[in-house]
Amino acid sequence: DWNLIDMPLIVDWPNRPRSVVDPIHGKPSQTLWRVLSLGHTPPLPCALLELQPVTGRSHQLRVHLQALGHPILGDELYATAEGVEATPRLMLHASRIALPHPTTQQTLVFESPPVGAEWAV
Repeated sequence: DWNLIDMPLIVDWPNRPRSVVDPIHGKPSQTLWRVLSLGHTPPLPCALLELQPVTGRSHQLRVHLQALGHPILGDELYATAEGVEATPRLMLHASRIALPHPTTQQTLVFESPPVGAEWAV
């Protein structure tokens, strides 16, 4: 059910803060993804995806999807002008984050279900 994007990333120094896929000099970067539903945000067809970064590179999810030709709507760094204008904000939402507490090392989990994805129903 999950698919893997395996594309090495590097900072695009002349165009900082952007990053790019670079198979020669890039650092290993992997993202798991799956389609949750298909929808339409006029004038663009779109899909609601679940993304799970395996590695943690800067802009990883955004660059990986852009490199596949499917940038995240509202992404002013990586989407087309049409993709930026289709929505008032970046349509990327962290619904679950888990990290160790800095003192106790106990795993802390924070969850926030996405809202506003009515188009995907």
